[in-house]
Amino acid sequence: MTTNKIGTALQQSATKILFLGSGELCKEMVIEAQRLGVETIAVDSYENAPAMQVAHRSHVIDMKNGKALRAVIERENPNLIVPEIEAINTDTLVAMEKEGFHVIPTANATKLTMNREGIRRLAAETLQLPTAKYLFAETLEEFIAAVKEIGIPCVTKPIMSSSGKGQSTIKSENDIEKAFHYANEAARGTGSSIIVEEFIKFDYEITLLTVRTAFGTKLCAPIGHIQINGDYHESWQPCAMSQDTLEQAQDVARKVTDALGGYGLFGVELFIKNGKVIFSEVSPRPHDTGMVTMVTQVMSEFELHVRAILGLPVDIKLLTPGASHVVKATEEKWNPVFDITEAIQVSDTKIRLFGKPLCKAGRRMGVALSTAETTDQARILAENAAHKVKID
Repeated sequence: MTTNKIGTALQQSATKILFLGSGELCKEMVIEAQRLGVETIAVDSYENAPAMQVAHRSHVIDMKNGKALRAVIERENPNLIVPEIEAINTDTLVAMEKEGFHVIPTANATKLTMNREGIRRLAAETLQLPTAKYLFAETLEEFIAAVKEIGIPCVTKPIMSSSGKGQSTIKSENDIEKAFHYANEAARGTGSSIIVEEFIKFDYEITLLTVRTAFGTKLCAPIGHIQINGDYHESWQPCAMSQDTLEQAQDVARKVTDALGGYGLFGVELFIKNGKVIFSEVSPRPHDTGMVTMVTQVMSEFELHVRAILGLPVDIKLLTPGASHVVKATEEKWNPVFDITEAIQVSDTKIRLFGKPLCKAGRRMGVALSTAETTDQARILAENAAHKVKID
């Protein structure tokens, strides 16, 4: 879609975007789309998900069910279909794209990136990019053999999962069977394989937000981040790195996103070790670590994504150093109440609560966003504010 014409929401001329997945990242995309007058429909597997609270309409379905997915797409007949989570029947999206529906960035890119086997083989075998050594396994016997060949320590995760679910670091032989069962239990989607990959003791890791537009590819300032158990915990922008390493990272990001094609924002995750760049993963949509851009850039990653998929020009200008830090639940609760009295008093800081109706131990419920003269100062502010949010 490369037109600057946008219809009127809820009218016959409406430009409609159907979002598959309605989490906190989708919530921000819906808000940005509505600012441009776009009609928005949010779909997820449970009621009152964050994006549903701001979208024009919503549907609750099992998106892994191809018939249910097709039914909601045909009913809404959207101009654009934007996948936001991994647990989607991508074969249905591929089939419907052939019928004329427009999947962002493309149905094939969505299928490849939601399956770690597909994207890893594309990066390592087709594009010949540096990656960690890896093997795939389905049975426990194959898994044990793969761990032996890759070596301990190693990292294991389902080929389809997100936010660290199902991920383990095997540090001894005693961890092997536990890691295998955890990966199978926590998998999202229909993939049954597990990836076993080399443990890389990297110096740091970054997300390079890469925006493919009708006007060329734009690369945002690098975002440094820390993950705990495979899940994003804090991020900061810009991440300090040498010019040579930055150029390597940009080259990898361009090659991967060019191979995937389509328009939109991609979150390219990279490890940096001894100044060398190692490809990790790529998401064909806004990235959780990129929430920091809501305070650091002239256009957040969410606005960049929406504008790119609508064929509009984008601005990736960095305005100020900043940081984000997650607000996590410590126990399971329904209908949580948040006390932000102390958190909102932290200077140069904003609190964003996602509106998830159910708390689970370790689940992201919000984020603190801070700006400062340096990223180190911003990280201190964001962490301080996040820890001051009390969940009653």
